Amino acid sequence: MPAAFVTHADCLKHEMGAHHPERPARLTAIEDQLIASGIGQYLARHDAPLATDEQLARVHPIEYLRAIRDAAPEAGTVHLDPDTAMNPFTLQAALRAAGAAVFATDLVLSGQAETAFCSVRPPGHHACRARPMGFCIFNNVAVAARHAVEAHGIERVAIVDFDVHHGNGTEDIFENDAHVLMASTFQHPFYPYSGTEDPAPNMVNIPLAAGAGSKQFRDAVRGKWMPALEGFKPELILFSAGFDAHMEDEMAMLRFTDADYAWVTGQVKHIAGRYAGGRMVSLLEGGYALSALGRSAVQHIRVLAGLNG
Repeated sequence: MPAAFVTHADCLKHEMGAHHPERPARLTAIEDQLIASGIGQYLARHDAPLATDEQLARVHPIEYLRAIRDAAPEAGTVHLDPDTAMNPFTLQAALRAAGAAVFATDLVLSGQAETAFCSVRPPGHHACRARPMGFCIFNNVAVAARHAVEAHGIERVAIVDFDVHHGNGTEDIFENDAHVLMASTFQHPFYPYSGTEDPAPNMVNIPLAAGAGSKQFRDAVRGKWMPALEGFKPELILFSAGFDAHMEDEMAMLRFTDADYAWVTGQVKHIAGRYAGGRMVSLLEGGYALSALGRSAVQHIRVLAGLNG
């Protein structure tokens, strides 16, 4: 059963300015490396549908959805915060990104795919219940998790976030939610300066100091993530897959390598195999050094799809 690869051309039309790091070329870099690696041909490609208001409203208040629609410009660019802007195509792209999360979850939970990767933008893990932030408008991984619980009756969803920035929006949405365990590593102190102040019991937050690399990351995963995931016994695992902790990414100061992304995916895959029937859905978050992003995403997808052996 091939792994699903969910994306949409609308996600290439969202632009926030000529020099903004969260740019369309990020998705092109992943596509280029899929071709160069030879694994693209083994994935089942799907176009992302548009998320519905019903799907989004499980996470975001309907007033917030209306405010985002009202803010969408017919021309030019509108800033929602200093880092996050909308052009005339952004709303459609954001609806595709959240729709990909729902669609991929449906594919995996219906048995049409065992795993799925969503190559979409804008990313999502900084989007809080009613606040866009940090390049994010809708919280894609949260939309997927709530869909799994409310539409499919899943009792335990694990969210694994290895982006260099703390997924503050995801924590805002799910703290003290018994259906969700979130395990994350992130550089600290660093934007968005959260994740260390008395986290809820279902938040396994592991801050890493600037300069931390493979050893510190792998120690955190082995020592903290894996015992928590084993105890939680997730029925579905979602990834907030940000690749900006890579040593080549100049926006941050962690020093992960391509191989770290393959390794951590393999570790989590063991948990998925034991408790979740192998079911995993991954959503693209950060990663701004294009070559490193493409290579690292392919390492992640290769293991996710079982193409590493």
